[in-house]
Amino acid sequence: MFGRHHRAMGAQGCGPAKAAFHHGHFGKHFSRHMGGQFVRPKYNVPLNIEDTETAFIVYVYATGFSKENIKLTVQDDILYISGTRAVAEGYDPDFRRQEFPIKSFERALSLNGQVDAANISAKQEDGVLIVTLPKTAEATKPAQEITVN
Repeated sequence: MFGRHHRAMGAQGCGPAKAAFHHGHFGKHFSRHMGGQFVRPKYNVPLNIEDTETAFIVYVYATGFSKENIKLTVQDDILYISGTRAVAEGYDPDFRRQEFPIKSFERALSLNGQVDAANISAKQEDGVLIVTLPKTAEATKPAQEITVN
């Protein structure tokens, strides 16, 4: 699996610096616990990554963001996914709990040389951005079993 990066912004986040995470473990910059409840940081959207034989399929739950306002870029083997949308002037709700972004989001995923960046494709269905990351030939090789002597 390729590595995970997260970029948080704003007073609640970790600033513009990137923080890497271990597979299956979310660090302190990704989640906060308040009163025993999980609280997703502002400016972030959840995603799932499916590992198929030929590609990684990333499902980005960017509800409320139209495809015209979502941007995907690859730079230095990192896929950046961001979105912005306009909100009514003066709209500044005082949330008791906020689990999805109102104005913008950004996610960054390290591809670790396992993705054919030239052939990445994306589509949006029912508010979910679906990004197909075709695997490189090296990433599709089966695992090599090693005999213990």
